[in-house]
Amino acid sequence: MQATSDIKPITLVEKPEGYEGAGFFATSLEKVVGMARKNSIWPLPFATSCCGIEFMATMGAHYDLARFGSERLSFSPRQADLLMVMGTIAKKMGPVLRQVYEQMAEPRWVLSVGACACSGGIFDTYSVLQGIDRIIPVDVYVPGCPPRPEQIIDGIMKIQHLVETESFRRRDSPEYKAMLNKYGIE
Repeated sequence: MQATSDIKPITLVEKPEGYEGAGFFATSLEKVVGMARKNSIWPLPFATSCCGIEFMATMGAHYDLARFGSERLSFSPRQADLLMVMGTIAKKMGPVLRQVYEQMAEPRWVLSVGACACSGGIFDTYSVLQGIDRIIPVDVYVPGCPPRPEQIIDGIMKIQHLVETESFRRRDSPEYKAMLNKYGIE
């Protein structure tokens, strides 16, 4: 049995900016949706090598990625909104990775984990893709070979900040559409 002094108080997430009064709270729909999305990201891990092992450690009890609202891993692209690419991506794997990305519903985000996914790492060869940003757009890069779980958590927190502050109109903007067209994605 725990002593009452050992019990930590529950802390809630900060409410978005808005107007508050006796019995009401008013804010914009974008801020409420951003807060909900931030705390309910469904990641799809696309792990091919040692960075995947570090991700497993991040999901374990010691680092507990679930406390950031990313507990439910999705292994179906249609049910995921965050693609986490971890490890070496061979050029033959590129079309598969791109297909997984295209099957994800909007809004979708990409986290590139480790030196191999970010830049090809130490494998400067004909068969290794020299960065996944050559075939799909990347939102956050996590450097390292392999990155520590703390770095992966920092990357998740940067994605959360992006998810929370992104406007509804960003995905319809000419800049976003031009960026997708650059990758040949409609």
